Amino acid sequence: MPTQMPDAPLRFDVLTLFPDWVSTIREHGVVGRGFQQARLRLETWNPRDYADQPGRRVDDRAYGGGPGMVMQPDPLRRAVAAAKAARGDGCPVVALTPQGEPFDQRWAQKLSESGAILVCGRYEGMDERFLESEVDMSLSAGDFVLSGGELPAMMIMDAAARLRAGVLGHAESAPQDSFSNGLLDHPH
Repeated sequence: MPTQMPDAPLRFDVLTLFPDWVSTIREHGVVGRGFQQARLRLETWNPRDYADQPGRRVDDRAYGGGPGMVMQPDPLRRAVAAAKAARGDGCPVVALTPQGEPFDQRWAQKLSESGAILVCGRYEGMDERFLESEVDMSLSAGDFVLSGGELPAMMIMDAAARLRAGVLGHAESAPQDSFSNGLLDHPH
């Protein structure tokens, strides 16, 4: 995974149908302060802006049948290409899916060094052709059902941002947090 320059802000690019919702992470708490201090950067990319269907449609029926819709591969591919071009650093493309590897502190550490392009699924998920051709890894928030990947994306950004120098108020806060050494923190 590429490592960002030490003084460069930690950058996340999020592909989402709800960019305004994801952008609220910039406004609250210690992570919000990290954005205000330019230690963190967030760009959002709406796949609808890359759709060629009438009404900027990004979903379609699954080829295998069944209820629900899947996100079409082409708008997602074009949105990822735009995010990659804007970044220019070869960071990982991460799909947020229930089938992904469980997100944990180890992943927070890795992504705090490189940032990522986070792809938020919706509907029944993303077309498998997109996942196979454009995605480097899939991460999951856990064994439960959400309406989309926006909450996991914000969770990942929050966990990774806490590990960047200067985001927390005290330099020793992050190394002493729960799970930093694989264990829970003691009671306070």
